[in-house]
Amino acid sequence: MPLYEYSCKKCDHAFEMLVQNGEKVECPECNSVKVERLLSVPGAPKVKAGGLGMACDSSLPPCGPGCCRTG
Repeated sequence: MPLYEYSCKKCDHAFEMLVQNGEKVECPECNSVKVERLLSVPGAPKVKAGGLGMACDSSLPPCGPGCCRTG
């Protein structure tokens, strides 16, 4: 289930909600269904000093462009 950010058009309350397909979204403050889904910026992965912190297993095939196993 994706997590979306919403703003209530009735009381201007901003909130997040996990939503399944076709599920009606209701403001948790005033119970209004007049809400607007906001554009969200995806979270960035936490970067460690040595890169993204993911371990490369040299016994596996390359995972894609830029993979450390592509030689």
